[in-house]
Amino acid sequence: MDVDVFVTAHRAEWERLEALLKRRRARLTGAEADELVVLYQRAATHLSVLQSSAPDPALTARLTTLVARARSAVVGSRRSTWRDALAFFTSGFPAACYRTRHWWVPTALVFTGVVAALGWWIADNPQVQASIAAPEELREMTRPGGAYESYYSSSPAAAFSAQVWTNNAQVAGLSLALGALLGIPVLWVLLQNAVNVAVGVGLMAASDRLDVFLGLILPHGLLELTAVFVAAGVGLRLGWKVIDPGPRTRLTALAQEGRAAIGMAIGLAVVLLLSGAIEGFVTPSGLPTWARIAIGVVAELAFLAYVFIVGKRAAEAGETGDVAAADRQAEAPVAA
Repeated sequence: MDVDVFVTAHRAEWERLEALLKRRRARLTGAEADELVVLYQRAATHLSVLQSSAPDPALTARLTTLVARARSAVVGSRRSTWRDALAFFTSGFPAACYRTRHWWVPTALVFTGVVAALGWWIADNPQVQASIAAPEELREMTRPGGAYESYYSSSPAAAFSAQVWTNNAQVAGLSLALGALLGIPVLWVLLQNAVNVAVGVGLMAASDRLDVFLGLILPHGLLELTAVFVAAGVGLRLGWKVIDPGPRTRLTALAQEGRAAIGMAIGLAVVLLLSGAIEGFVTPSGLPTWARIAIGVVAELAFLAYVFIVGKRAAEAGETGDVAAADRQAEAPVAA
């Protein structure tokens, strides 16, 4: 598309729209208000065409500003309310988790398989264990009251919980943010986490203390890792949209999935806050191992029910996790 010809053909409409927006402080006539709406719709279509066919940064920025001003004039501004937050957590977030299940459930299964295989390999090979640390260090890590056990009581519960939550939120955020890079960084983040967990499994199993390790990691780890899996699955899905955007333009697909991913980052931060609280207060507590694990299992089952019952219903009702239709930028039709 020839941008200069496009600008020449539509400049008069944009200038008229700007003139009407400047006059908005004065009262517009009925005909002028109707004209404002029509010109806003045309400008939104022009912007969509430019973004998909001939992205010119300066022209796109000008039209984006113009369309935003016109949109505000036509539909008015709206402030987020507690009702929006309630709608997000009762429909938007669980629906987004449910819609991406075909990505994060396989991610969880593969991750678990990799951890099991690496853990078994480490536990069964003294040479591998020796490459991880010196024998004295290994004994210090795996002995009763050693590094693996004392880690969970190394700081006051509240401070430890906040530290864990911050770290896990960063991992989930990176998985979501880096997904657009074809998902490759997401795979690297997952591999690092799988290796870290597998080392603990392998070393504690080699010391015949795997039951102790599982009793420490399962109470919080079930929910924590599920949140990481969801973030990673969404990141991988976002990366796939770069390769195959479907019937949408690549830019539109990334915008829609990216907005949903940002919302999921907020929801997952809340989930990780809960898992961090469990890790800070339940894991190092004096409760019996079965009770601590039971708390973790209940939290995990509650989240899965939230996704596969509440989220499924919301998704079937048309919820996608994206912002409301009224808050989205208008798009030009795209041929399938």
